[in-house]
Amino acid sequence: MDQIEQYFNRHQYSSRIGSAMVYAVASAVALNFFWTPGHIYSSGFTGLAQLLNTLLERFVGWKVPVGVLLLLINVPLMITAYRKIGKRFSMFTAVALVLAAVAMRLVSQPEQLWTHDPLVMAIFGGAVNGFGTGLALRNGLSTGGLDIIGILVRRKTGMKMGAVNLTFNFFILLASGFLFGPQYALYTGIGLVVNARVIDLVYTRQQKMQVMIVTEKPDLVIEAIQRDIRRGITIVHHAEGGYNHHHKEVLFTVISMYEQYDLRDAIYDVDPQAWASLWRIDRTFGRFYEPKL
Repeated sequence: MDQIEQYFNRHQYSSRIGSAMVYAVASAVALNFFWTPGHIYSSGFTGLAQLLNTLLERFVGWKVPVGVLLLLINVPLMITAYRKIGKRFSMFTAVALVLAAVAMRLVSQPEQLWTHDPLVMAIFGGAVNGFGTGLALRNGLSTGGLDIIGILVRRKTGMKMGAVNLTFNFFILLASGFLFGPQYALYTGIGLVVNARVIDLVYTRQQKMQVMIVTEKPDLVIEAIQRDIRRGITIVHHAEGGYNHHHKEVLFTVISMYEQYDLRDAIYDVDPQAWASLWRIDRTFGRFYEPKL
C-alpha cells in the first residue's frame, strides 16, 4: 500500500510541475505575443502587474519587468494561501509563479508580429492564457492572485472561477481605457471574457453534475462511490424495471465534472448492469464536499 501511495504522490507531483510549466509558457506567450503589443491587459494579478509596469514607465521612468512585479504583488496572497488553503498548494503555486516570471523574460516578443489587429490579439491572448490557467487549476495548483481569491470565494459562495475573475477584473478594463483609449477598454473586455470562458471549460473541478443511478446492487455501488470519490448519496427505494420487472434502487448524488470518469469506473466495477444519467447544475447548497487542494 505504501508503494502505491508513493507512486500516486510522484505522479501527482509530476503532473503539477508539468501543469506549472505549461501555464508559465502559456502566460508568457499571451503576454509577449498578444497583450503587450496590442495594448491589452490580462486578467487577475498579471493584469495588475501590467498596469503597474505601464504606470511606472510612463510617469516615473522605471522599467520594471512584468514578471518581477507579478512576484512582488503576489507575496501577501501567498501568505494567505499558506494559512487558508494548504502548504503543498502554496508551494506549487510559488513554483508556477516563479516559472511564469522566468518565462516572461525568456519568451521574448517576436520581431514580426503575427497580427496587428487588437481584436485578434485580445481573443487569442485570452484563449491561450485561459487554457494555461485552467489546466493549472485543474491539477490542483493556482497561478496566484485572483485564483487564490477565487478559490476562497468559491468555497464560501459556490461562484464559478470565471465569474469571480470577471467581477474583480472590472477595474483592469477601466484602466486600459484610461491609458490607451476607450477602444482598448473594449478589446481588454473581450479578452477577459474569453479568458474566463476558457478557464471554466478547462477547469472542470468546479462544474457540478447531478447523477441518477439505477442499480440492483445498491450497497455495492454506494460503497464503491464513497470509497473512490467520497460523495453523499440519497436512496429512492422500491423502484421496478419496466421490461423485466426486477427490483431496483435509484441513487442520487452530485459530483464534479472532473469526477465523472471515476464515478463510471466505480459503478462498472461492482455492477456492470447498472445505468446512470448525468446533467449539469449551476450550484449546490449545504454540505457538498470539496476536495482539498
